[in-house]
Amino acid sequence: MRAVVEGTPTTPTTPYNNVPRSYSTSAGGDWYIEESRIRGGYNNLSVDFGVKAYIVEEHPEQQDRINTMIYSGIFNSRTGVNNTNQFSVAESITRSVDPANGSIQRLYAEDTNLIIFQQDKVSKALIDKDAIYSAEGSASITSTREVIGQIIAFPGEYGISDDPFSFAVYGYRKYFTDRKRNAVLRLDTNGSITEISSFGMHDYFRDKLSAINNEGISIVNKIRGGFDFHTKNYVLSIQNTGNTYTTVNFDEDVKGWTSFFDYKPTFMTSLNSSFYSFNSGKIWKHHAASEVGVTGYGNFYTVVYNSDVSLILNSQPSTVKNFKTIGYEGAIGWEMESMVASSSDASLPIIAYTSPSSTNLHTLAALEENIFTLNFKRKENKFFANLQQQLKGSTTTATTLGPAPGEVLWGSYVSGIKGFWATVKMKINNTTFKLDKKELFAVSSDIDESSY
Repeated sequence: MRAVVEGTPTTPTTPYNNVPRSYSTSAGGDWYIEESRIRGGYNNLSVDFGVKAYIVEEHPEQQDRINTMIYSGIFNSRTGVNNTNQFSVAESITRSVDPANGSIQRLYAEDTNLIIFQQDKVSKALIDKDAIYSAEGSASITSTREVIGQIIAFPGEYGISDDPFSFAVYGYRKYFTDRKRNAVLRLDTNGSITEISSFGMHDYFRDKLSAINNEGISIVNKIRGGFDFHTKNYVLSIQNTGNTYTTVNFDEDVKGWTSFFDYKPTFMTSLNSSFYSFNSGKIWKHHAASEVGVTGYGNFYTVVYNSDVSLILNSQPSTVKNFKTIGYEGAIGWEMESMVASSSDASLPIIAYTSPSSTNLHTLAALEENIFTLNFKRKENKFFANLQQQLKGSTTTATTLGPAPGEVLWGSYVSGIKGFWATVKMKINNTTFKLDKKELFAVSSDIDESSY
């Protein structure tokens, strides 16, 4: 019970949210008396401790329920009904998922279902319907007044961690990352989750995602994902502290990761079969050489990068081989930037094929230029060159190395490189070949197994 004595309230000295005005206890001021006896009678029943009339909340403005969804009233543009600002507590307008699986990071509506991505789990919620299970365990769908119906978890202990921007969708496939489990994942329409990072790149993504985990979650540690409608590839950019990043793409046709890129996007999206990315607040349209006419290949945010392909020559892996030549099938313009054998033997770089500068190709000058230049030679639309070993500690490059006076061949330089296998890096200069499509079909080498 409360007894109130009328008086004049004084101005509170300290403002508090949800706290009653303070009143003066001096003579003539307002004051309250609260008692615990019902009706205030002697020995009457006492009121136990419970909810108080005025309680101070730590967060009076809002409640953070990281695992709960809430929905408002309906919106109908045709009838002019807009109740999106109404949240009636008289109705069941909330739906919660298991808090043990972490907070909800992303929601995606697909047809009449809602896909829920938590930190450690992916689930599906029925919309405007519910599932009723029989005693045998079979489910039947029935209509219901509930907006968010039953929540069904997908098999597998996977989530999206703290990276909702790694999510991308194309058709019925959804792509995302789970940095806690060092995995890149794909969710299919049948509810199965596939670890696509295991398609030849398990160790790579384990190291990259573990590095972000070790640095902690901050604004500079970001994972960005997007789907390229132009190439039908999932593009993933893992960005660490500083300017360390890696951008790769996954191709469903080959079920593998096919390319590394030199650009660092802050956001990626596709529209009308065109792929766009954002960097420093600016939008960039990819694959736009035919439309722009001046950007060319390998151009990202007005910076032109060279394209390269790395591969391993490893026929008969248990045999030590002497790699004598290097050849390729493809377009004019490819260079061999490096070739290193398992024994650390390295070849000098080989520049791209160039036509002899002499106007008469049958002259001695033209013949010498074609023989002694360390570049690819063309024969029957194939390109080949002899490998010349880089001497240890030598700073000689392909453009300065040449035969001694009176020599016809380079002697010990034309020796090839020895080892079980050899790693080759082929490069195309996108500044020189700006708008020409340069394909590389095959790379091969003549080997001599009898040499060591």
